[in-house]
Amino acid sequence: MSEVALFPGSFDPITRGHLRLIERAAALFPRLIVVVSYNPAKGGFLPPEQRVALARASLAHLPTVVVARSERELLVAFARRVGARVVVRGLRDAADLR
Repeated sequence: MSEVALFPGSFDPITRGHLRLIERAAALFPRLIVVVSYNPAKGGFLPPEQRVALARASLAHLPTVVVARSERELLVAFARRVGARVVVRGLRDAADLR
C-alpha cells in the first residue's frame, strides 16, 4: 500500500487519545500527515505554532509521521495538494456518527 493518509484536527492541545489513534494509523499507512488545522475566527486555547510544536515533539518517535499546518484551507484542497486519498478520524461518542 503506498497511500498517503491524513489525520486532521485542531489538536488544541494534542492528547493521549490523539496519540493512540495516530500510532495505530501510522502502522497502517506508509506515510501519515497530521494536519493541525487552525481557524482564526474560532480562536482556541493554544496558538497554532505551539500546537504544531507540541504535535511534532509528541510524534517524534514515529518516523513515517509528518506534522503540517493548515489555515483557512478546506481539507479536500489540502488532500489534493499532498496527494492523500485517505482521511483517518476518531469517534468521541455517538454524536460523531450523525
